[in-house]
Amino acid sequence: MDTITVRRVYDEPEPDDGTRVLVDRLWPRGVSKERAAVDEWLKEVAPSTELRKWYHEDSSRYEQFDSRYRHELEHGPAAEALDHLLALARSGPVTLVTSVRSVEGSHVPTLVDLLKRSI
Repeated sequence: MDTITVRRVYDEPEPDDGTRVLVDRLWPRGVSKERAAVDEWLKEVAPSTELRKWYHEDSSRYEQFDSRYRHELEHGPAAEALDHLLALARSGPVTLVTSVRSVEGSHVPTLVDLLKRSI
């Protein structure tokens, strides 16, 4: 069984989700806390507002976005949040919950990669 799973917040939780962690900086619109069914909200692990806005201006800059995001995750509150997420992943299954439309073109694959390399 994979220890890291990704689900959109709009999908129904699954029994094998383990610890569900919202990894978006903003709370998803129109979703109640009960509906989201998350155990934790680690907004600090999401890209900074500045980086997120910069990337949304031109999504063809994904490689630069990925590099800048990895750099953010090495310092300050983002690094602490990533360490906490890693500790959760080492102790059992974790589901990264997000509201992004396109998971593949978001920050989530970077998080999954970093977690899987460090478990």
